[in-house]
Amino acid sequence: MTKFNWNDFKNIERVPMSPFYLQAKICDLVSCSVSTKVKVDSVNHDTGEYRIVLHGTLDWDQPETWWTNR
Repeated sequence: MTKFNWNDFKNIERVPMSPFYLQAKICDLVSCSVSTKVKVDSVNHDTGEYRIVLHGTLDWDQPETWWTNR
């Protein structure tokens, strides 16, 4: 089972970051959540740049899915 470390919130904001690492951490976060949604904030068709917002709630009833080292 995947686990999302509380400190991963800080780590996923690092620049630059490998797409593989970011994908893994976001997948861990979503897997440890009871609800998630995404909003496409903007897409630039000329440059390929995009901005998305991910919103969710961690599954507090199942702490075995995340680490609490806050």
